[in-house]
Amino acid sequence: QVRLVESGGGLVQAGGSLRLSCAASGSFFSVVTMGYYRQTPGKQRELVATITSGGSTNYADSMKGRFTISRDNAKNTVYLQMNSLKPEDTAVYYCNALLQTTDGRFHTYWGQGTQVTVSS
Repeated sequence: QVRLVESGGGLVQAGGSLRLSCAASGSFFSVVTMGYYRQTPGKQRELVATITSGGSTNYADSMKGRFTISRDNAKNTVYLQMNSLKPEDTAVYYCNALLQTTDGRFHTYWGQGTQVTVSS
């Protein structure tokens, strides 16, 4: 059974920094892509950033230059460094992973979500 375990998040003042991490565990063949999405009440979940196994990254425009995504393939872990945080970054952040399981199929998994609150 595959699990994504998230850590990090919390309360920070505007202009501050936080680091999120997410580790994939369980039985699978490989991790293709990992990333983060975020959601606020009443809104759709939106992309924050993703990173492929080869290190290619993709960011939402509003996060470029402030957020950095990285990964440790050996640990099947993704990190999201968030700097210059703004109150509008307040949301629940969800880890996402596209994995190839041992049966050769590809599946998308989600973490449990972690709250990030930025005070003004």
